[in-house]
Amino acid sequence: MKKNTINLLLSSAALLFGLSACKSVDISTTITGLAYERQPLPNAQITLLDASGKQLKTETNALGIYHISTKGLTLPILASVVSQGKAEDCANNSRLRPICLAALVSQIPKNKNLVANINPLTDRVVSDIAVSKGFIGPQQWVDSNVIGAVDTQLVNQALAFMRDGFSVALTTAGITNAAEFDPVTFAMTDTNPVTEIFSLLHHNRNYDNNSGSTGHTSLTDFSFRPIAGLMPNGAYEVFDLQRARREYLKVQQAKTRIFIVGDSTSAIYEKLRYPRMGWGQALAAQFKPDSGIEVIVGSRAGRSSRDFYNGRWFTQMDYLIQAGDYVFINHGHNDQNCDSSKALRGAADVKNLCTYPNGPTGRTQFPAGYPEFSFQHSLERYIKIAQERGAHPIMFTPTARIKNAKGVQTTPAVHSHLTRQNASNGYLFTGDYTETIKTTAQLHKLPLIDLETASINFANKAGEPGWRNYWLVVDPAINPFYANNAAGSSQMPDGTHFQKNGAEAMAKLVAMQIREQPQLQTLANSLKD
Repeated sequence: MKKNTINLLLSSAALLFGLSACKSVDISTTITGLAYERQPLPNAQITLLDASGKQLKTETNALGIYHISTKGLTLPILASVVSQGKAEDCANNSRLRPICLAALVSQIPKNKNLVANINPLTDRVVSDIAVSKGFIGPQQWVDSNVIGAVDTQLVNQALAFMRDGFSVALTTAGITNAAEFDPVTFAMTDTNPVTEIFSLLHHNRNYDNNSGSTGHTSLTDFSFRPIAGLMPNGAYEVFDLQRARREYLKVQQAKTRIFIVGDSTSAIYEKLRYPRMGWGQALAAQFKPDSGIEVIVGSRAGRSSRDFYNGRWFTQMDYLIQAGDYVFINHGHNDQNCDSSKALRGAADVKNLCTYPNGPTGRTQFPAGYPEFSFQHSLERYIKIAQERGAHPIMFTPTARIKNAKGVQTTPAVHSHLTRQNASNGYLFTGDYTETIKTTAQLHKLPLIDLETASINFANKAGEPGWRNYWLVVDPAINPFYANNAAGSSQMPDGTHFQKNGAEAMAKLVAMQIREQPQLQTLANSLKD
């Protein structure tokens, strides 16, 4: 019923047209569009910014559709939508962000029926253009209130990248001419269900390390394989709609789901960066094929326990959590970003990423009035949400960094997830993150997977140079991505992240510890022998 209603409202206004040069054209008509992320965005704020700087505002209806007169506006028009929050928070990462997307309309069709849908693909196209114009992402372009010149070649290139990445999926979804598909103006019909693609995509905007603001648009498929986002603009990896459909059904029909809430050490990576892998990506292989267990790896590189929630990464999977599922809480690496004395990233890190561990007596530590800066408090948010859903939260200590007692990247590796007051007092509070995780698990009577101790022992058994076969040390001859002294290359070894061998080894360590936990016997029974 919802789709038919949308069809009725939009079909008469859905004329495909290509984006062209930013030539100002006076228009007097109505613009119509559908705002859609994973689902239609009802009662969302719509803003139209035209070439002269004029703004018009309206809201979507209950089905995510908006109509507004464009009399007096001049093309091009930058359309943006904000849902579940305020527009001023779209670039903010220090509290839960709204859903924010943008779209560009730069040519008037012959029948003057303007359509401006706003969705994940339009946001990535705008993101590519914004980055080419010198912005760190689409929100900075929107917030500038100035459209400025838009090069036709940049627009066409951004569309070409999008079409290359989605052409097969578009054809599968019913688009007869994917080579001309424009996500701003697609026709909503029963035989052209493009919104299915958006329902099986995860959209977000990256985090800019230096400013702490949102950056360029990222897209991942239903199982969190990256499609676009590693690079601020440029080519996509291919989106497989048929695979996404299968995986969605498997998750929906699974007997039990495991959700991994974590950082880069457990995340899924682009084919471009193979053999880099997170241990979460290798965990499913530890379970029997007929176990009925599906592993959903929502982990995201660079995110702390606080920022993973505020940056809307957790929202991409929390709606799937059901009673009887498991939530693996695996943070700690990036929560240590609390050094305000760092010249470039210090202030942004503290504002957005930092959480403080418990003190020597085990008590929480945070600036007065800001309990969200407590690492324990931040971990407890995931515990609370999981338990409210009837799921089982499990605490994890972070994997080892290859650092010896002097901080040198070699074995024997030692425990390093702690902070000590530095000489310039950059850290407001100091303490031990691993011990805070253990305290939180004990307080809430939760299972604890001590992956740090297990991975330290593993690394030290491998020794020097054996650890390099597991952590991220890749010969450029294997993958040219790791040429020119890139991080993770044989010239610049990365003792924090893993290559395929290491990810698989860490997943086996997780499986071993699951077997040792009396509270996890049901889960252990599903592991391979």
